This record gives sequence, structure tokens and C-alpha cells, in this order.
Amino acid sequence: MRKRAIISLAVVGVCLLAGYAAYRVVVEKDKGTSAELAMMLKVAAERDEAEREAEGPSTELAKALEGAQVSLATGLSASAREGQPLSGTFALEDETLQLSVYTMRGNAFAEVIVDSSTGQIAKVKPVTSGEELTVAKMQAAAMARAKQSLRAVVDKAVTVNQGFRAVSVTPTLTEGHPVAEVTLVKDDTVKTVTERLDE
Repeated sequence: MRKRAIISLAVVGVCLLAGYAAYRVVVEKDKGTSAELAMMLKVAAERDEAEREAEGPSTELAKALEGAQVSLATGLSASAREGQPLSGTFALEDETLQLSVYTMRGNAFAEVIVDSSTGQIAKVKPVTSGEELTVAKMQAAAMARAKQSLRAVVDKAVTVNQGFRAVSVTPTLTEGHPVAEVTLVKDDTVKTVTERLDE
């Protein structure tokens, strides 16, 4: 009888240990799942914010552009001293209008800040890591197949759309073809036109 009781206690002990082990597995799995979910939500939130920003320039930016003495096309030409322009955009940095152009020289990438009042290069920042480098490489891949410069595409977009001002230009690969998306603004109207770069 005593022997049977000992065996029963042993079985119960094994079951408890197995149950605890299973519980730990579930808890650890839940922790991992929660961490993954949190990361996914963070990425989604950042993507949504980027998409909202990509919808068009803000009212503050549109107003700031009215006083800009330098066009996007001029900024692209000025930055060419630091390498091939890969993209360009006007933005507000600490409430100050800034023209940022990404360039490539050899295998090196940089962000060139052009003074929106004088057209002179104000700062050159090497791009060596992170999301900026990834984006720059994608833009470089598109420009490697281009037959036109970004300046030429911007000039064409502004000429066709009289009264509009170019805010940004970004190259991408679409179905294997390099295209440039040019964002234009006129008063409260914002539009984006797409131009092939390999024609």
C-alpha cells in the first residue's frame, strides 16, 4: 500500500513538472509573440506616418516655399558637385526651409543640404548605415537604368504644369523601368506626376 502511494506521488510530481514546463513554454512563446506584435505595430505606425507625409507638403511647407529663392532643379544642379543626384526634396527642419538632395559618388552616398536662399551647399552628411543607406541604394539602382537626369524630369514637369512648383523628386523601379515621381504644389493644390527615366 505504501509502495503504491509512493508511486502515485511520483506520478503526480512528474505531471506537475510537465505542466510547469508546458506553462513556461507557453509563457515564453507569448512573450515572443507579444514582442513580435509590438514590433509589427511599431513598423505599421511608422509606415502610416510616412504615407501621410508622402501625401503632400504641409500647409506650413507650402507657405515657406513661396519665399524660397531656389528651385528644386537648381538644388539638384548645385548638389551634383558632390556626386550624382539620386533624389531631392524640400522640407521644414526646425521651422526652417531646407532642400535635401541625396547623392552618390562611386560607392559612397551623402545627403547634401542646399541653402534654399542662395543655392549654395550648406552641409554634406555621409550616409553610411540604416534606413537612409537602404533607400539611397534603391534610388541608385533606379538611376543606374536612367537615360535622363532628375533635373531634366523636374524641368519638364514644371513646364507642363504651369504655375506649379516642384517640391520633391524620387526615382523608383516600376516593372523593371526607372520612373521618377515629381510632387508639385500650387497654392493649396498638390499633385504628383510620374515620368519615365529610360525614354
